[in-house]
Amino acid sequence: MMGKAIITLTVIIVAFLILRQRNDQHVDRSESARAQSGDPGTTMASDLRFAAYAFLVLMVGTGAFLYYQRWQDDHTVLTVNLYRAGQTEPASYKVYKFELEARSFTTLDGTRITVADNERMEVRGLN
Repeated sequence: MMGKAIITLTVIIVAFLILRQRNDQHVDRSESARAQSGDPGTTMASDLRFAAYAFLVLMVGTGAFLYYQRWQDDHTVLTVNLYRAGQTEPASYKVYKFELEARSFTTLDGTRITVADNERMEVRGLN
């Protein structure tokens, strides 16, 4: 998942830099001609460019913040207690939240546990 996000971000940055370089060359020529004629459209174009960059930063920042929040929630450590028939004490396991499934889970040390039909699973640490 993290690799996909890095690749997507890299493609966006490269495309942004290429478009900016092309646009800067075109704008430099047109702005120098407008500045000589005293055209008020020059300030309008720079205001629109600033607004576009601000919107881009806002969108990327919001996406990064939401991605971080989800990652942080997925990496919450939960305690799973398995109550087996014939045992008085439950077996306790520590599990990341994203590793927890309906009838199975993977512990922090990588052990895959499948819950049998006659076992009861209790999850502690969920809100």
